[in-house]
Amino acid sequence: MNSWVTFDLDGTLMQNPFAAWIFPEITSVVREQLQLRTDIEAYDDTSFDMGKLLHAEHRKRMEAGETVAAYDWDDMVRVVLAELGVSPSIDIQVEQLVRKHAEPPTKIYLLEEGVNTVLKQLTQEGYRLAVATNGYYKYQYPVLEALGIAAYFELIVTPEIAGGGKPDAHMLRFVRQHGTIAAHVGDRLDHDVYMANQSGAASILVNRKLPQKLHQLAPEQRVHEQIFLPLCSQQLQRECQSLHRELFGDDECIVLPEQIRPDIVIHSIMELPACLAALAAR
Repeated sequence: MNSWVTFDLDGTLMQNPFAAWIFPEITSVVREQLQLRTDIEAYDDTSFDMGKLLHAEHRKRMEAGETVAAYDWDDMVRVVLAELGVSPSIDIQVEQLVRKHAEPPTKIYLLEEGVNTVLKQLTQEGYRLAVATNGYYKYQYPVLEALGIAAYFELIVTPEIAGGGKPDAHMLRFVRQHGTIAAHVGDRLDHDVYMANQSGAASILVNRKLPQKLHQLAPEQRVHEQIFLPLCSQQLQRECQSLHRELFGDDECIVLPEQIRPDIVIHSIMELPACLAALAAR
């Protein structure tokens, strides 16, 4: 078997240190510099949040279709610091902060105990595994390595390597240069399912908050249940409001738009091997 299975990372296999550790540290460093400024009147120390400013810059780049630049956190830090007028006095290297905080299990961790087991099983069954993530290699590899799962992946495809980030299909085209793709596995509708469907790969959505009622159904049947439609609508609205408006509009939607309709829905990574076997048997 030479088929590839591609995986998203954050929210699918692991938790990175950005939200809980890196952005707060950057906020603290920049806040200290702002407090020294004499040209800023009524500076509100409690409300300042570099994470929010960086995410605003990220969204601006995504809306402009800059799917590579939108995940260059080092560059976004430089841009935001320049806008704040404090860049000459601060040297923040996000890559170094990732390495500093890549400490399992307190700062980074696998989202399920079975992640290692499943990845090992898939490689033993002959699947070739690849990462398809929007995080730059320099931010993701240290975390993969610290968590002990880097060796399972033959390819680690990131925006600066593929020439585009999700939801663009650049990443899967990059993997296809090395063989066929059995499926892409991820937790986001706007990035993972949309990209897989756009490129013709089987899409497997990981939803660990799936209602218990749907657990009783086969993974390929869950998407057809009426209860699944509002779940997807709510999820997409959280992920990307513009795409939600485009696909759902103002009218009540009774059919899940095909662009974000996963082929399979799993509530645990432990369901993945059987789902891949079912796909292979079709």
